[in-house]
Amino acid sequence: MKKIFIEFKWAIIFTIAILSWMLLEKTLGWHEEQISDHWWLTMLFVPFAILMFLLEMREKRRRVHDGKMTWLQGFLSGVLLSIFVALLSPLAQYITHNYITPQYFNSVIGYSVTNDLLTRTRVNDYFNINSYMWQSAFGTLGFGTLIAAIVAIFVRKK
Repeated sequence: MKKIFIEFKWAIIFTIAILSWMLLEKTLGWHEEQISDHWWLTMLFVPFAILMFLLEMREKRRRVHDGKMTWLQGFLSGVLLSIFVALLSPLAQYITHNYITPQYFNSVIGYSVTNDLLTRTRVNDYFNINSYMWQSAFGTLGFGTLIAAIVAIFVRKK
């Protein structure tokens, strides 16, 4: 149980960090006035995500593997963290779009239609809570696996 507790603990920390980031985005106007820049401003969270993977793997190496960790052990630990974060991501999306920034979908739909980025039908299919829950879960799983593979290179220790 101790072996997966570390990943689960960091998944909760990661989810709280995502919710905090969403609150920051909302506060800075990235979901309203600066919606046109939202897609690249959101990428500023990536270093924090990498840092959390790094801290999780270092804790796993120290507490479970007696200060030693192979790339595979680190990678599997990161994949498990990704799975837990992916499982929590629909809840984070629900909280984000119902409590933190309930007008987000209206803002992004309005911006996309006004600027002829997508048709009204495609916009409605893409920008809704169900779509975002799925995107978040699968995106987290894929991106988390990639981060795990890279961070495990730097955390391994013989």
